[in-house]
Amino acid sequence: MARIIGGYFTSHVPGIGLAIAKGLKQDAYWRPFFDGLVPVQNWLNEKKPDVAIVFYNDHGLNFFLDTMPLFAVGAADVYHNDDEGWGLPVQQSFQGHPKLSWHIIECLVEDEFDVATCQKMKVDHAVVVPFQLAYPDAASWPVKIIPIAINTVQHPLPSAKRCLALGRAVRKALETWGGDEKIVVMGTGGLSHQLEGERAGFINKDYDLFCLDNLGPHPEALTQHSPVEIVELSGSQGVEILNWIAARGALGLANPLQKHRNYHIPISNTAAATLLLEPAA
Repeated sequence: MARIIGGYFTSHVPGIGLAIAKGLKQDAYWRPFFDGLVPVQNWLNEKKPDVAIVFYNDHGLNFFLDTMPLFAVGAADVYHNDDEGWGLPVQQSFQGHPKLSWHIIECLVEDEFDVATCQKMKVDHAVVVPFQLAYPDAASWPVKIIPIAINTVQHPLPSAKRCLALGRAVRKALETWGGDEKIVVMGTGGLSHQLEGERAGFINKDYDLFCLDNLGPHPEALTQHSPVEIVELSGSQGVEILNWIAARGALGLANPLQKHRNYHIPISNTAAATLLLEPAA
């Protein structure tokens, strides 16, 4: 059986990618965030996962408002990166794991999740930036990926409860997989932020800390709010916490160890955070 070695959760703000491209990681504005990734880099270097299952939200690269699935699972051999308008340098492609993707898809459908299956799929900054943070200066990505896109853009959005259930169904699928891969689950996005409208620049530190405090030991606490309530609490883009909730479900541990945590505001008008969870010894 494949073994999930832990969960890595982090922000995917395009500004982070631009800071990397411009060599600003040790700039006073950015350094508190980038320094918070060193323990994650060290952990990944030690654990050496083979596969990453990435819960993220697409920003118009594959899906737009006229065609927006609630959940979409990649089943491609390769995932090419492209920039959807932020001016980010295009990064190296990711290798897929189609056999495992199809196993997950089939199990999700059996568990009555109506997922879109993507045999061709590009990945944007929501996938690339977390990997740039985890594997700085990598000439090629050392893991295969299975991207799972969650709609956090076009209402109606999936509920936090449904996203947690999705993640748990992915975990259940992995328990029946015959391979011996070491797997890391990833949740990307957030935390609280809003890019437009009267609340542009909105940050809710209290809600962010509530999420960070409870995601590991009490993920159900994050499901008490409807998607609209999460938008009210965290901003229109802060609803990306749904990605973290789904990834937490896939982690599947009753009481994981918080290996590392970092929280810093603001980063490009965003509450930026990193969290690393692993099985307790």
